[in-house]
Amino acid sequence: MLNKTTSRQEILDNSLNVENGGVDNPAYENEEKRTEVAEEDVWALPELQVDFTPWSQLTVREKIVRVLWHYIGKIVLLLGFLYLFICSLSFLGDAFNLLGGKTAGKAFSENKILANPVAGLMIGVLATVLLQSSSTTTSIVVSMVGGGELLTVPLAIPIIMGANIGTSITNTIVSLGQIANKNDFRRAFAGATVHDVFNWLTVLVLLPLEVVTGYLEKVTNVIVDSMDLQTNMGGKRDFLNVVTKPFTSLIIQIEKDVIKNIATGKISADKTMSIIKHVCCDKVKNATTVLVNGTLVKQVKEVKVNCGYCTFMFEYVSRDGGWSDAAVGGVLLLVSLVILCSCLIGIVKCLHSLLRGQMAHVIRKFINADFPGHCGYFTGYLAILVGAGMTMLVQSSSVFTSSLTPLVGIGVLSVERMYPLTLGSNIGTTATSILAAFAQDPKKIRNSLQIALCHLFFNISGTIIFYPLPFFRPPIGVAKFLGNQTAKYRWFAVAYLICAFFLFPAALFGLSVVSWIALAAVLIPIALLILTIGAIKIVQHRCPTSLPPKLRTWMWLPVYCRSLEPYDRGLFRLTGNCYFCRKVGCCKAFADQPAEETARLEVELDLSTSADTTVKQSDNGMSSRL
Repeated sequence: MLNKTTSRQEILDNSLNVENGGVDNPAYENEEKRTEVAEEDVWALPELQVDFTPWSQLTVREKIVRVLWHYIGKIVLLLGFLYLFICSLSFLGDAFNLLGGKTAGKAFSENKILANPVAGLMIGVLATVLLQSSSTTTSIVVSMVGGGELLTVPLAIPIIMGANIGTSITNTIVSLGQIANKNDFRRAFAGATVHDVFNWLTVLVLLPLEVVTGYLEKVTNVIVDSMDLQTNMGGKRDFLNVVTKPFTSLIIQIEKDVIKNIATGKISADKTMSIIKHVCCDKVKNATTVLVNGTLVKQVKEVKVNCGYCTFMFEYVSRDGGWSDAAVGGVLLLVSLVILCSCLIGIVKCLHSLLRGQMAHVIRKFINADFPGHCGYFTGYLAILVGAGMTMLVQSSSVFTSSLTPLVGIGVLSVERMYPLTLGSNIGTTATSILAAFAQDPKKIRNSLQIALCHLFFNISGTIIFYPLPFFRPPIGVAKFLGNQTAKYRWFAVAYLICAFFLFPAALFGLSVVSWIALAAVLIPIALLILTIGAIKIVQHRCPTSLPPKLRTWMWLPVYCRSLEPYDRGLFRLTGNCYFCRKVGCCKAFADQPAEETARLEVELDLSTSADTTVKQSDNGMSSRL
């Protein structure tokens, strides 16, 4: 009976593997293949395919086809997918603005809550997650600080730190697009979360330092006092928006000034108020001459003319009591995620197709290569400069790091090279808040520029702490650990996203609002426990003989305290019949479940089902007799 069931299960798994289209899914791998994968270095860049016919062996027709399709056509197709991918990120941000923009703006206006630095930090995280843009968050904070009475520099610094953390959710979401392939997903998730881990570790170091010493406030105060400040009302430039706006404006347009006005207290957060733009006007420059102190001064002002209803997809359905902002935001969120995932799949397919042959090896070697000799140490600093420059150009760290995440997944870019590029992106994104500060009124520019410089020096300080020493780059190690966990348990990625960017910040915010005592009573024991576990793991790795025999391993702990296996088994029992979960391999139990155990579970399920049926039939018979 058991052999018959086992062979049936093997036939079922083999058929599902064929239906899966050859996707690397551990749910349908045999034991021998899993053993071979475990023995090799999972972080080594994979061998690129070399299946091209040499150029000299091609006919004239084949050469023309290769140039027009492979070199030109696929590059154009890749650029098209990349353009739609960037537009989908814009739609994603607009969707979160519609769903939670007014709530985020209202949170910024609560000055009493912001007096607690932990609450300010968590508001920065949650607001940036809702707005899907650290640039929007920092611009709101800069405007509030510029007002003087709304928010002071010391209160704004934790919010800026939180915005740094919240913006890293985008590339982590993007990494989920490669969930079908175990090794690609491992690399992509590690490449994405290296950004998260760096931001969290930097906050853990610099927030207590700032609360105790006021380090960032004092340094930036000295710098601002030494500057001759002049305003530049046209200083804010968004180069990427010039390219994407012609398409995105046909789908949705929102009034981001409404969120900023709610945050600054200029308007109240009315539930019926919409942030969807309904009235559009042409702007023309009107030049006038004014007599000032006996001198004619030419003034140029923008005047709105030809005002009327806007023409974009969601305008008509949301006009005059139609769809609410939440309804439009929900639909736009679904559309943006579909476009994002589709474009991500297209980008990965195009890159896989393009990065073949000798040219692929040259490209990968160039990207991951170091300077020769002792100069190799400075290669990472060049990568930091490249990351900063590219982020300044596109005015979005989310777009830059999200575009690199698929490259890490397919093995073109290593996690070690992704790390300095991410650090540079963190520094480059501060240009947005600096330009926003220079666009403020001359009387308000000082405080606005100071908080913008706090953002800059926060990222520079984190880079100085966690990058110069090659042996002390903990974000890489932690990111690889998270990547290994997601390779074994695919559901862990979603759990990480929910916990790191929603549940954990919301819990800390709630505790900080209650009182400092409640916050300390929860965080101090947790922090001590984490430090103790970390110290023991270091000693276990470096000098295990110095520990008592019981502490040399964690086997003495209950299995649910040292492994995700019990939770994985429970999730497997809940979702074992889900087609999508079997297709993707969400649970490690799909891969590790022996055939005999699977047969036993099936028999138990059949017995329980038949028992329920028998009970129902007996109840029905009893009822009929009565």
